[in-house]
Amino acid sequence: MRHVDITREPVELYKILKFEGLVASGGEAKLVIADGQVTVNGEVETRKRKKIVNGDIIAFGSETLHIRLV
Repeated sequence: MRHVDITREPVELYKILKFEGLVASGGEAKLVIADGQVTVNGEVETRKRKKIVNGDIIAFGSETLHIRLV
């Protein structure tokens, strides 16, 4: 599990995938989310603009991200 530090919350889900390099672009992030390939806190999430906050766990492919507010 990889820790991702954020300085403000909430952050939109697709932005985290993009900025952490899990996808090549925001457009690709939106596609994989809409396709049901991403989970947030163990539940499939299809809302591209889902608000992510401190403590959330995001999983995509072989990556798992733990979000921490710093």
